Amino acid sequence: MKHTDIYEALHEKSPIGKTVTVCGWVRTFRESSAVGFLELSDGTSFSRLQVVLDKNALSFDAECTKNGASVCVTGELVKAFKGEGNELNAKEIKLLGKCPPEYPIQKKRTTLDFLRTIPHLRLRTNTFNAVFRVRSVAAQAIHRYFHEHRYYYVHTPIITASDCEGAGEMFRVTTQPCGAKYASEAEYYKEDFFGQKAGLSVSGQLEGEVAATAFSKIYTFGPSFRAENSNTTKHLAEFWHVEPEVAFAELPDIIEIAEEMLKYVIEAVMEECADEMNFFDAFIEKGLKEKLNRVIESKFAVCDYTEAVEILKKADVKFQYPVEWGSDLQTEHERYLTETVFQKPVFVTNYPKEIKSFYMKQNPDGKTVAATDLLVPGIGEIIGCSEREADYDKLVAAMKARKMDLSAYRQYLDLRKFGSVPHSGFGLGFERFVMYVTGMENIRDVTLFPRWVDNIM
Repeated sequence: MKHTDIYEALHEKSPIGKTVTVCGWVRTFRESSAVGFLELSDGTSFSRLQVVLDKNALSFDAECTKNGASVCVTGELVKAFKGEGNELNAKEIKLLGKCPPEYPIQKKRTTLDFLRTIPHLRLRTNTFNAVFRVRSVAAQAIHRYFHEHRYYYVHTPIITASDCEGAGEMFRVTTQPCGAKYASEAEYYKEDFFGQKAGLSVSGQLEGEVAATAFSKIYTFGPSFRAENSNTTKHLAEFWHVEPEVAFAELPDIIEIAEEMLKYVIEAVMEECADEMNFFDAFIEKGLKEKLNRVIESKFAVCDYTEAVEILKKADVKFQYPVEWGSDLQTEHERYLTETVFQKPVFVTNYPKEIKSFYMKQNPDGKTVAATDLLVPGIGEIIGCSEREADYDKLVAAMKARKMDLSAYRQYLDLRKFGSVPHSGFGLGFERFVMYVTGMENIRDVTLFPRWVDNIM
């Protein structure tokens, strides 16, 4: 039906006397003996349009005033009586869709825990409306950053035969019927759709490296899947991954790119989602805007893993998990470094090779790899980054040490045989980034339909 978006109705510069038709959902209704006030939202604006109903001059179905009902209103657009923007003096209001009293979006029930049980409706609340506006703008800004810097966007496969991380946390892809019996695993997969073992991709990195050796600078932005039996507030079984790969780039180069990109996207969100960021600052995380402005203005810290371990061991804090050289940093350690020690994002570099992936460049000390994690206050790790091992023999040795099947990585190894170059890349967990810029504390609240162990809705 022909109508005006509420965003346009709110921001119309010459509104006096103009007749418009708007459609949307009722968010609130209040009334006096003579006048009723509807707040209407159609999703095109975070702000709502106030519709004024003259009860003496206008007859309408009472269902039009119920929370959650959808309506179509024609009226005169005028300057708002209070504040900035416009409001609508209704001349006609039609009911498009009733909303019964059991509509679950009610103030007394809308905790985040409850809203996770109704993901198909929670976007209608202020919180989730704002979250997904920011998510959309952030995604656009990521694409824009890479396009402006002449990266090529590549689409890596969702179904793959190789485990990028080598951790065995892949979801299996199969067409075999339930209860199919075979004498061996090899026979089972031989009869499967691809004739070999296949799974959902945990990362597009390996294929991204292929593209980078042809185009120099590429990125992929798509879903990744990890069958990780984790029930934390920052893990999902399906998440979105931003993964650039850059030829002729060493670790310091990719660190610089990661910092520049992150600041670029944060600035875009602050500028393009001003209303949403004001909401988050007021109701989700006090001081959020100040925190993000400090991130934009500051130079990120860089700290060697060995130095970080020493800092943590000397800290006058009782950590739940002990800190020793060779162990991975836990979230409590990461947050202590970012929130107490550096008070800003920090790149921790040169991790022990045993706790990092096979593809990372081995440092001359024989103990560490040229890898870094970007840690941010409130979240912990948000980016995993490394220079890739470009030496064929060293890469093969690392894979053999992990008892990996070299035949599954033939194409990847070929890149080290035919014109190998230093190259680096990183992976940004997009949902964790959205958590960071919105102040949301649970990753399940920044993705449309979250999937985690024992839960799919």
